[in-house]
Amino acid sequence: MTSSVFESVSLNDVVLQPAPIEPTWILEGNPVARSGKWSQSLDSSTSTWVWDCTAGRFNWYFDSDETIHIIEGEVVVRAANGDARTLRAGDAALFAAGTWAEWYVPTYVRKHAILRPHLPKTLWFTMRVMRKLKGSKSAKAFA
Repeated sequence: MTSSVFESVSLNDVVLQPAPIEPTWILEGNPVARSGKWSQSLDSSTSTWVWDCTAGRFNWYFDSDETIHIIEGEVVVRAANGDARTLRAGDAALFAAGTWAEWYVPTYVRKHAILRPHLPKTLWFTMRVMRKLKGSKSAKAFA
């Protein structure tokens, strides 16, 4: 079985499906969200999405580490500690797994998102050790 070296897509061509915001999270307005997944890593741990949303204010819980890049529009994001940042087209941000943020979308926002589950330190350490062992075995094969 052969796999492609890479995947590519025009983000404007990703088909978006309804992705309703949890009603209890909505603080103001009637935000309508949509999303579409366009790729996933071979080990299924990381996925890439396009997401958009109309005007509204809502809380959002990040169950995975999420790196975003704003494609169009803007959003004002307020962290649990009160810090706020306006993200506009061209801006990027990282939201840590297990955190909440308040999102205020004045009119519309469209983002590209990369989601990766947070790995416990013990699992992360085990994976590093396994990679090193695999690397040393590969090195011996070429000796």
